[in-house]
Amino acid sequence: MRKIKLLFSCLVLTTMLRAQETFPVNGVADKRDGCYAFTNATIVKDAQNTIANGVLVIRDGKIIAVGNNVSIPKDAVVVDCKDKFIYPSFIDIYSDYGMPQVQRPTGGGFGGPAQLTSNQKGAYGWNQAIKTDVNAYKIFSVDDAKAKALREAGFGTVLTHQKDGIARGTGTVVTLANDKENFVIVKDKASAHYSFSKGSSTQTYPSSLMGSIALLRQTYNDAAWYKNNPEAATKEGYNISLKYFNDQQSLPQIFEAQDRDRKSTRLNSSH
Repeated sequence: MRKIKLLFSCLVLTTMLRAQETFPVNGVADKRDGCYAFTNATIVKDAQNTIANGVLVIRDGKIIAVGNNVSIPKDAVVVDCKDKFIYPSFIDIYSDYGMPQVQRPTGGGFGGPAQLTSNQKGAYGWNQAIKTDVNAYKIFSVDDAKAKALREAGFGTVLTHQKDGIARGTGTVVTLANDKENFVIVKDKASAHYSFSKGSSTQTYPSSLMGSIALLRQTYNDAAWYKNNPEAATKEGYNISLKYFNDQQSLPQIFEAQDRDRKSTRLNSSH
């Protein structure tokens, strides 16, 4: 009898251990357990079929029921969607929707005046192309004219960020609804963005693809040193650029090898 009790206890303990995750999920999906019921919604199934005052039930991230005569599970979190629509859509994960237009300076670069130090005021790093302090959700604004065009193309949600700089800060997930910013932001800091294009920086460096790669690598090494050496702030001072760079390493990393609006990449072995 004692052996049976011991075996039963081990089985219970094993079940409890398997039910708990002790490490972050390494993947593109944000795992959400639980059950949710969206009621009183106008549910657009496709171009020909629409359900009025419908119910959509999601369990463990999957749709398990949709329609008018759907039983709502007792453990479901009920969300009243009266006067709201639910419809399938594409998600654009590379967008600058709702971002302010970046003023790109003319001149500079090859043959331009040398500017090796940053002219950005504040406790930032030395290179203006490292814009880790930019958070898309802080500068995002709804633009229904652009959102309407995206909705008509089948998109309902975008991951947007400011396309400027080599380290571009964080992106935010927003819906394309015509509503206030408070109600369309789904996730404020959803990703960290990087590129080979220095964008609006007026500094001479980097002026080549090789230089951009070197700057990213040096920033990574500098940030690791800044994080792992408590005396760094005393010796080198507070560095906003490196602090934000470290904070963003836990986010999904999105890297654009070449901007869509850039026709070609010039190579120069001098940097």
